[in-house]
Amino acid sequence: MARFDRYMLSQLLQLFGFFSLILVAVYWINSAVGLFDDLIGDGQSALVFLEFSLLTLPNVIRLVLPISAFVATVYVVNRLTAESELVVMQATGFSSFRLARPVVFFGLFVAAMMLILMNILVPLSRTMLADRTAEVQDSLAAQFIRDGEFLHPADGLTLFIREIGPNGEIGGLFLQDSRGPSQVTYTAGQAYLVRADSGPKLVMIDGMAQTLENGRLAVTRFADFTYDIGAMLSPAKRSARRMNELSTIELLHPTDALAEETRSDRAEMVFEGHDRLGQPFLGLAASLIGFAALLMGGFSRFGLWRQIAVAIVLLIVVQMINTVASSAGPTVGWPLAYAAPIAGCAIGAVLLVWSQRPRRLAR
Repeated sequence: MARFDRYMLSQLLQLFGFFSLILVAVYWINSAVGLFDDLIGDGQSALVFLEFSLLTLPNVIRLVLPISAFVATVYVVNRLTAESELVVMQATGFSSFRLARPVVFFGLFVAAMMLILMNILVPLSRTMLADRTAEVQDSLAAQFIRDGEFLHPADGLTLFIREIGPNGEIGGLFLQDSRGPSQVTYTAGQAYLVRADSGPKLVMIDGMAQTLENGRLAVTRFADFTYDIGAMLSPAKRSARRMNELSTIELLHPTDALAEETRSDRAEMVFEGHDRLGQPFLGLAASLIGFAALLMGGFSRFGLWRQIAVAIVLLIVVQMINTVASSAGPTVGWPLAYAAPIAGCAIGAVLLVWSQRPRRLAR
């Protein structure tokens, strides 16, 4: 690789990392706010919130990489043009396509990162997130353990907890079970929730059981008593896999069983698989458009703001093509998955050819 290529590529990679870090942080924090309210409000710990936030990170990175690549390319080209470095390289005989070589290397690097994300990390993280969501929904605290409220976890059951300590111990418990022929009321000064192989148990300490049957009341005091609360809970089941949790190979070669599991038709699954292979090259397209659009402006002491605006408009056009293709792709066919990347790269190539036209020197 020539010295100029290494120099420009290093500039692109440094700024790409910088802008990616900023955009990921902004996007991640914005999405984490709602997640924090949901999880912490349900009584989950900060570690669970952190785990869920990390599992959403691969998809966040996937979304911001093409934008970061475009911004980094525009920033570097604008700076090199302002400092006359690109003008000097053109004066030495470098064509627009030769100048674009480090940008192509950079775009392919971004595409490789997105290929790994979209085909490995994002589906894996979504599967893990769905599994953990089911586990959290099945947790005791998330289902019915709330203090200061009369709760009815099942028909014939009434539960009241005065307070829950920082370590999960229950202070002041009232439990009434009216499901059988007799009505039993349990009260305890202290209780603990424990998990056992046979299901969750409620261990009551220093309490009393009052049994009302046939108009007769029997009172039993106990030092400790274990109550099976498995019947009080409705365990959350892991939902069937969604299409975005499947591997790319499964999507490209769908079976009737997979289509039934995900409630999707096979054409939609095949399009999704090809979309994972085509979308990463939007990073290459964004880089080429950003570079070629600015290269059309030549040197100007007033900057390249018009060319930057043109590059942004062209990127929006490519995104519109991508949106339309994503909507029509499952019906029309999987080749539309590659429409936006091909259109973006073609626009970049046309701009490179256009930038090599002879320019009339201003007097």
